[in-house]
Amino acid sequence: MPRSSGNGAVTRSTLRQQIADALRDEVLAGRLQPGQEFTVKEIADQYGVSATPVREALVDLSAQGLLDADQHRGFRVHEYSAEDFRGMIEARDLVIEGMFHALTTGQHASGQPGDPRVAAVLAGVRRRGEEAQRAAAAGDLTVLIGYDLRFWRELAALFGNPYLADFLHRLRVQTWVCAVQHLRRLRDLRGELWAGHTELVDALGARDTATARSIIAGYNAHSIALIERLASG
Repeated sequence: MPRSSGNGAVTRSTLRQQIADALRDEVLAGRLQPGQEFTVKEIADQYGVSATPVREALVDLSAQGLLDADQHRGFRVHEYSAEDFRGMIEARDLVIEGMFHALTTGQHASGQPGDPRVAAVLAGVRRRGEEAQRAAAAGDLTVLIGYDLRFWRELAALFGNPYLADFLHRLRVQTWVCAVQHLRRLRDLRGELWAGHTELVDALGARDTATARSIIAGYNAHSIALIERLASG
């Protein structure tokens, strides 16, 4: 984390985002545990920056539902339940369904079938999917999350609505934060994590939305059953 070089708005905004990203990654990696408390000063001291961008970053993460703000005690990592996870999956599914609808009706920015630009983007998305699948097979949750978030962000960008893509990304981050709090209880995640990324890309590349919907339905059912099993102990 670089130190602040001044009080300019650009520098502060950059620091704000860097701190928010760093803390989000700490939560996703399980190094910041559910319910763990900290203050603005503690984070500012940790990263060697002033309090203002730290406070702004923490407020941003609170708005995203990753942290809880306490007026007197600072901030703490939000604790999610299995019911929260189910609600996130339902919300996420509605957004993805909207993308599939755009694909079916042609109301998207991905071009015509065979468009070389689209093919190039899909090839890149598929490579992210392959890396995500390898990480899932190895049970490497941290690597999986990184590639999975990139996979969905790049895939969502194909549909041409940046607001929808950004909303889906926020939902996926929140879903992963919720899932991590339960998945970290398992010592070995091999065979537990969904790895259907390339199958989904292939279905969408062929504009086979029926198969894509089936893949997503299976993904959602798998995820919910896993988290509910872990949450129940």
